[in-house]
Amino acid sequence: MKRKPALFVPTITPFKADLSVDLERYVENCRLVLSEGAHGLAPFGTTGEANSLSVGERMEALDALISGGVAPSKLIPGTGCAALPDSITLTRHAVSKGCLGTLMLPPFYYKGVSEEGLFASYARIVEAVGDVRLKIYLYHIPQMTGLPVTLSLIERLLRSYPTVFIGMKDSSGDWENTHTVIKTFPELLIYSSSEALIPKNVDAGGAGCISASANVNSRGIVALMRALGTGEEEAIAARVGEIRKIFEGLPLVPAIKAVAAKLRGDAAYAVVRPPFVPLAQNHVAEIERAAALCTAI
Repeated sequence: MKRKPALFVPTITPFKADLSVDLERYVENCRLVLSEGAHGLAPFGTTGEANSLSVGERMEALDALISGGVAPSKLIPGTGCAALPDSITLTRHAVSKGCLGTLMLPPFYYKGVSEEGLFASYARIVEAVGDVRLKIYLYHIPQMTGLPVTLSLIERLLRSYPTVFIGMKDSSGDWENTHTVIKTFPELLIYSSSEALIPKNVDAGGAGCISASANVNSRGIVALMRALGTGEEEAIAARVGEIRKIFEGLPLVPAIKAVAAKLRGDAAYAVVRPPFVPLAQNHVAEIERAAALCTAI
């Protein structure tokens, strides 16, 4: 069954010169990508430097976003942390605000933990939140967490909490894994992390894309989704893929923020929080090329 694809943007988190969260630019950027056609936002993910933010900062930013006019029904904030109480607090807060769902990493610090331990962590969050509105999208990014979200774990979670776990973002970069999850669990909304995989994802029955480069190329990615199955698909896919390839050759988060700064004419968007550092000057040509390609689409 083919679904109408959706684009959720894992939004960047702007910082002030003192490295505090710049709430004004944060809301401004989120409203901008939605105005460019994105279907929703996935704030506080990898691209949003979530694991460099405190629990309080994430909650304050989510509150500012909703107060700034972004509908909670368009939001899937990241709430998965290494510490179980932090995951519970963030998830409870997102649910209380009426968010569409939450995007949840496994508890990533300890490596080699058992599937039983991962299940227990997710189960504890569900039970502690204790709200029928809770919807969770699993976040599979094993190259960062060291903890894969396996088929058997998904099956067990669905069996125990069939109305809670409704989807997954697969950031593994392994299309065969994504395809297997889509085919094994057709009831779930499965998002790829690269726009290059949109045609395959949609054809297999997936839900679309949650891509870092959508921060600067929402228009192009949405155009690709609309062009699927038409004579324009190949040309648009090539242009979108060219932009994606530039970012894949650079430190991703600093590069996305540098292009955002270029497109918005505002150098403050390029500020990153350590351990990230600003993009080196020898990458100026790539940033200018990416910005020009995004503008041209």
